[in-house]
Amino acid sequence: MSQPKLMNLRPRILLLIPHLDGGGAEKILALLARELSRDKYELHLGIVTGSKPPTGTFPPGVTIHLLGVARVRSAAFGVLGLVHRLKPQAIVSGMFHLNFLVLLLRPLFPRGTRVLVRQNGFVSASLAQDGLPASTRLLYRLLYRYADRVICQTQAMANDLAQMLNVEQVRVAVLFNPVDVEAIRAVMASNEGKWTRDGPHLLAVGRLSREKGFDLLLEAFQSVRKCFPSADLLIAGAGQDEAALKALCHALDLDSAVQFAGYVECPSAYFSGASLFVLSSRHEGMPNAMLEAAAGGLPLVALPAVGGVADLLRGQPGVWLAKEISATALAAGLQEALAALEPGQRYTHAFIDRFRMDRAVRAYEELIDNAIREDQAAV
Repeated sequence: MSQPKLMNLRPRILLLIPHLDGGGAEKILALLARELSRDKYELHLGIVTGSKPPTGTFPPGVTIHLLGVARVRSAAFGVLGLVHRLKPQAIVSGMFHLNFLVLLLRPLFPRGTRVLVRQNGFVSASLAQDGLPASTRLLYRLLYRYADRVICQTQAMANDLAQMLNVEQVRVAVLFNPVDVEAIRAVMASNEGKWTRDGPHLLAVGRLSREKGFDLLLEAFQSVRKCFPSADLLIAGAGQDEAALKALCHALDLDSAVQFAGYVECPSAYFSGASLFVLSSRHEGMPNAMLEAAAGGLPLVALPAVGGVADLLRGQPGVWLAKEISATALAAGLQEALAALEPGQRYTHAFIDRFRMDRAVRAYEELIDNAIREDQAAV
């Protein structure tokens, strides 16, 4: 007599991202898909836009679903169909526009599906942006309160979100971004030749958009070049402000000293020869690029972006935190750092320990488990 098949008792988890070629938010969820326990969960990664298989390596046991739509707003039927096929116990979504879609569709999901959304920045800063559609403001205020958990990267972000959107504090969770410190250092050890000029070499990474402050960085770098004429700057990232930033670079006569590298899948390949990492953001949640640079031991020069970033960096060895958010203050910080640093100088950055992969992923697992248990207790 044949034995009955054992039921798969692992909770089914669906992680949803717009695509794999984006910034820190997409990378975090892709990293979670790789690192969450496959013994504990049945893991699925839904990629909304694009139809090509991912080039990154995902371990056995992670099922990839390509929805193949042109943009997130067109993905309603695809997301709904995927959720009904999988019937996941929990959905984890990243990026606000995808969060909106998931929360709009939630009443149509199978009963008991828990929804966790990850907020990537300060809501107050997002709502204050010029030109933000009124519909986006409305969706933030209407939908986020219906998430089972809203994940923020700092307590300051969580307080801001709860106040701005009237979300219950109990529904807001503070989780640190996971950073693969060992992988970053391994990449650094195998990449020595990315910088070819005399230097010093300044590195900045991020989306080419106003909140990242690359216009401030270019203006500051013009001043830096007067004291360090052989300095060069590499900006890794893509975005809607690329043409405007390149025009500004030309107007400042910096074409020969600044390289726009476009989207770079592995920025840590540039860490080995970099003299320092620059965070020029006007406002930030908790930028993964900066955390990765800290994991690599790079000296850090940063503007005091609102909330958790300034709190994290203030008073730390190997960090030069500007006095205010301006090109002048950033230039002063860069010049002070470059005058103090020895070539190739690196720092331990002890604060990075709280972001290490094992600790951060374990916190995500605890949050997912608690959300699922709450639903089971309510049944």
